[in-house]
Amino acid sequence: MLFNLLAAPYSSHGGLLNLLHYMTFRAGCACLTALIISLLLGKPFIAQLKRIQRQGQPIRALGPERHILEKAGTPTMGGGLILFSLALSTLLWADLRDGFVWAVLLTTLGFGAIGFADDYLKLAKGNSKGVSKKLRLGGEFLISCLAGIAMEALTPPEFRNAVAFPFTKTFMLHLGYAFPLFAMVTITGFGNAVNLTDGLDGLATVPSIIAALVFALIAYLVGNHVFADYLQLHHVPGTGELSIFCAALIGAGLGFLWFNAPPAEVFMGDTGSLALGGALGAVSVAVKHELVLCLVGGLFVMETISVILQVFWFRRTGKRIFLMAPLHHHFEKMGWQEPKIVVRFWIVAIILGLCGLATLKIR
Repeated sequence: MLFNLLAAPYSSHGGLLNLLHYMTFRAGCACLTALIISLLLGKPFIAQLKRIQRQGQPIRALGPERHILEKAGTPTMGGGLILFSLALSTLLWADLRDGFVWAVLLTTLGFGAIGFADDYLKLAKGNSKGVSKKLRLGGEFLISCLAGIAMEALTPPEFRNAVAFPFTKTFMLHLGYAFPLFAMVTITGFGNAVNLTDGLDGLATVPSIIAALVFALIAYLVGNHVFADYLQLHHVPGTGELSIFCAALIGAGLGFLWFNAPPAEVFMGDTGSLALGGALGAVSVAVKHELVLCLVGGLFVMETISVILQVFWFRRTGKRIFLMAPLHHHFEKMGWQEPKIVVRFWIVAIILGLCGLATLKIR
């Protein structure tokens, strides 16, 4: 908004307004803006949630026993703080003429709305059952499919319907009309993967920030034809503005982490976790790095696979592979303390983020 109101009309005037033309400057401002908004609004936002949610988030009865004792009464829907900070900061600092910005932002808000409905019903019913699985997945599929179609239309024709592979610029898998379905699976899959990971204080927040940091760099490089050619990346015009969105996500996530760090004052709930996963999935589709997201967000992938394996094996044999799924609950059952699990998972997320950066091969 600031770019459209000030930089574009008055670019010839020079001076400080010229800084708005630099994506790196606007990305830094977006991160700082989202962080300040989160920190300033955090306390009153949590206080309001506590007034509305007298019993706090319903704790799953089948979860670890200590959660019922230690986490009962903690309010949920804290993801609303992330979404507000992220959206406002993006609208302030991104170029709103860019279609990719709107596609990713609306996808994020759409997933956040589904998560909000799920959280609201859980609170209203007083149990851990929210929106039905069919309705929830149907909404996610619809939003992500529409996002895939929109981003497909914005992508250059030469790789519009294609999936790119790391370390090579020549080989691409062309999906044709099936590409929106691939985008749908990617965005919805990561939305739910982050949702499954959000089971301990701060566990999903930091890996999401790390993934956003990696994709802020990727979006900047892919959106710049000089860097894209040098690094053998597919140049997608317009995606550079997504670095500002990712920077805003980092700032909003850091601000929320201030209140979500163990012991959490607030949970992000499905409102935040679905939105964060949907945002990362949408950005990866836009910049043609869906497979790299599977590496950078490998922690989310591992958590999801642990649930799939647990359910599959239990239905076939009546036995469990893990003491409890998702994976972080398995380590809780083994006797690991929550801070140890969270920090070690953060370390894994950092290593995977660095591996993701290693895919940006210089020719």
